[in-house]
Amino acid sequence: MLEYELPHTIARIRATHTMTTKQNAAQRSGPVTMRDVAKLANVSQSTVSRVLSQSSSPIPIGEETQQRVLAAVEELGYQPNLHAGSLRGQKTQMIAMMIADISNPFYHPMVRAVQDIAHSHRYDVLVANSDHTRGNELLFCESLIRRPVDGIIMVPYHLTDTEIDWLMGRTGSAIAVLGGHLNHPDIDIVAGEDEQPTYAAVKWMIEQKRHRRIGIIRAPQQFAVGLRRHRAFCQAMVDSGLELPPAYVQDGDWSLESGQAAMAALLQLPDPPTAVFACSDHMAIGAILTAQAMGRRVPKDVAVLGFDDIPAASWITPKLTTIAQNPTEIGKALANAIFERIEGNEISGQRRFEVNCHLIERESV
Repeated sequence: MLEYELPHTIARIRATHTMTTKQNAAQRSGPVTMRDVAKLANVSQSTVSRVLSQSSSPIPIGEETQQRVLAAVEELGYQPNLHAGSLRGQKTQMIAMMIADISNPFYHPMVRAVQDIAHSHRYDVLVANSDHTRGNELLFCESLIRRPVDGIIMVPYHLTDTEIDWLMGRTGSAIAVLGGHLNHPDIDIVAGEDEQPTYAAVKWMIEQKRHRRIGIIRAPQQFAVGLRRHRAFCQAMVDSGLELPPAYVQDGDWSLESGQAAMAALLQLPDPPTAVFACSDHMAIGAILTAQAMGRRVPKDVAVLGFDDIPAASWITPKLTTIAQNPTEIGKALANAIFERIEGNEISGQRRFEVNCHLIERESV
């Protein structure tokens, strides 16, 4: 009797466990994702994608690994997006674009340039905002699994090459990104050359404007762009034989408010800097507003140099001297790269496009 009941008892336990797992999955805050499957199966997301798509790969997937992935899919009740696979080879007439901060005027002409080129190809553009957060960048990628598009344009700050590989494997979409920290072998990369212009602008302040005490309001250092601009600034100071006291280095977060707070800290020092380089125009404008509120004259008492050349740079008094990027040209480069791939041109491998930056001398330095 016991020998007969034992297998049935085990089967009931397994069935109960599977049902409970699925119920737990249903009670999650959102749908089961490929990430959940990968975690349960103890494999990468790209491995899950390859198993489910049955794609050929120079690196074979072992039978035991495949069974583990399929078991995790069954246990969690994961439903892969077969619709996306069925649409490959057909055109959606849609591209998606993710920018880092929709409130930042720097991105507005970039989005407009992408839209203009897309409309000339009879395409629409879906625009998403990441707010510089990794979570929002991943949500954007997951949304593209559910809503296929022909091309993807991104300004990513956190995504890795592995995650780009997963996204390409699941969508089959062409991808173009702004920024130099990614190095995936099959995407287009548009980058502004900001190190040399930053170095040249700081040297100009030193040699032409005779500043010796120069502070910096840094961009977040976890981002490659922030590291590059800080590195170029420091190199210009070192090459000029100038010291950079630790108190002259203030951290910002791209926002006007962080520029205000940083400038307040700098001007309260016993021996404050006579010039400040802010790694974005938003922070530079915040710095000018605070200097004026504290009774300092710009540029006579403290000069301010920005980066980006957003529209407000020429509206503020005094007008902001800044290192100009060209967001319209960046947008054109991103869009043209995407449509060259969408339209079936014989393009393989990674391509890099560089958009130059240059100093615009106005009134604040």
